[in-house]
Amino acid sequence: MSSNTASTAITTAELSAFARDVLHGLSKTPKQLPSMYFYDEQGDQLFQRIMHMPEYYLMNCELDIFEQQKAQILNAIGLENFHLLELGAGDGYKTRVLLRHFMEQSVDFEYQPVDISPNVLLELEQRLREELPELKVHPLPGDYFKVLHEVKETDATPKVVLFLGANIGNYPQERAAAFLRHLQDELNPGDKLLIGFDLKKDPDVILRAYNDPAGITAAFNLNLLERMNRELGANFNVQDFRHWESYDPVTGATRSFLVSEKAQHVFIKALNRSFHFDAWEAINVELSQKYSLPEIESLAREAGFQVEQHFTDDQGYFVDSLWCKV
Repeated sequence: MSSNTASTAITTAELSAFARDVLHGLSKTPKQLPSMYFYDEQGDQLFQRIMHMPEYYLMNCELDIFEQQKAQILNAIGLENFHLLELGAGDGYKTRVLLRHFMEQSVDFEYQPVDISPNVLLELEQRLREELPELKVHPLPGDYFKVLHEVKETDATPKVVLFLGANIGNYPQERAAAFLRHLQDELNPGDKLLIGFDLKKDPDVILRAYNDPAGITAAFNLNLLERMNRELGANFNVQDFRHWESYDPVTGATRSFLVSEKAQHVFIKALNRSFHFDAWEAINVELSQKYSLPEIESLAREAGFQVEQHFTDDQGYFVDSLWCKV
């Protein structure tokens, strides 16, 4: 599983972030690539299809929680006025259920979506101004922790932070704990965190969500190879790779792989470099960690939070957990 360097070297300083991460990930043993690169234009379209698959329960479960328990969530927050900061707000589809309810209840709050992409925030702000014109919206572009630190330093208004969609599951448990400790450091005592977790359940249910019979998830993952072909001048033959999904019911780790079905070399023009794949060698492309409620409560304590209330869907597949900084 070695890599061969072509005659003309390219320094990492000359490369895009995507190219640097590909170089780093394909040079490792075992190979791995960050799942964030799934989301180019083609990947976004495929993910929209995934969210509407009957097998992909995560979207509907969290939406069900918000629609059925929005009043209980607001009551549990228990603050008279606050800033509602959402980390990685995306299109805000599920969040709008809460925003609309909070406004109907005349809650004194300002919605502050946070994202590294100003364009994503601009699109979200425009959509919200059309659908909820009375909503106070203040987008905050930038790194999560940098934004939270600036807000902490400049505004004493209580905060409710949203980190939804089981995004915490993209981190290994050790990194998830470190992420949450860092997040806790940027909050004041009494600030709240509403965080989504996908729960451990029937392994067949989990595997069907990530390996649907229609092959949409496989196309979504394999698009990462197509993206390297398009943007980095790679020569991956996607037909020579297979999407593979695994779930460990003991650890709760759901992992996605792209497996080379034969021994081959792939050249990436942007790196001026060729990478060798053994037959059946895998690229680790995504982790989706599942949790039990006791594991969630342990994670909260370790990060310096107190669990105030769990909100689960009717099937017990998903939980949005409300935490408070001690």
